[in-house]
Amino acid sequence: MEIFAHADTWIALLTLTFLEIILGIDNVIFISISANKLPEDKVKKATLLGLALAMVTRILLLFSVSYLIALKEPFISINWGWFKSDITGQSLILFLGGLFLLYKSTKEIRQKVENTNEKQVLKSPKVISFKSVIIQIILIDIVFSFDSILTAVGMTNGIHGALTIMVIAVIVSIIIMMIFSQPINKFVHRNPTIQMLALSFLILIGFMLITEGAHLSHTKIFNKTVGVIPKGYLYFAIAFSLGVEMLNLKARKKVK
Repeated sequence: MEIFAHADTWIALLTLTFLEIILGIDNVIFISISANKLPEDKVKKATLLGLALAMVTRILLLFSVSYLIALKEPFISINWGWFKSDITGQSLILFLGGLFLLYKSTKEIRQKVENTNEKQVLKSPKVISFKSVIIQIILIDIVFSFDSILTAVGMTNGIHGALTIMVIAVIVSIIIMMIFSQPINKFVHRNPTIQMLALSFLILIGFMLITEGAHLSHTKIFNKTVGVIPKGYLYFAIAFSLGVEMLNLKARKKVK
């Protein structure tokens, strides 16, 4: 395909696939916790089915969000003198998505620092019905899909063939999680800084979505137009941070 002749496409695809895997770790953990309430012979089936449902949920959300982002005509104009903006469906989705990512990432960081999130889930009532577990997994998938989809939109917005890149990244990441769900789970548990790093990336992406939404709505604050954050800066920050973290992991391994 023509879009894969560009370096930006491959950088976006590889980066997004990696982030989708890291951001899907919580989903894998919660699915595993739910599936472990079943008899042992049904745990693997429930886990794989749960991840397959996660993939379907994310792809459906991708198409719906992409449709909303295509709404580029202003539906409301604001002029408060010092603040001017022509709000479109596209800018509103990006702005609200950015706020959601900021909220979700800071909340997740706080929970991980306090180490209470998984304990609360483990204390939940036991479920023995396969159907009940699958319903619970579907609800979990929907909740965890929002930050994943908004991250995908933030990473690929403005890139030619963005929807194709997002769908491929989601499918590849889910397949990898299906194959390596247990090793991935153990790796992240051994190296919690990896997930903390991904949540920090979410904060960056959240700010980028907010500024991009403000830019697309031609927002002016005190007659100063809000600009956009070049994605190259974001890619560089992510690549540099990952490189440093890989060196840290190697150094800690040698110390051990």
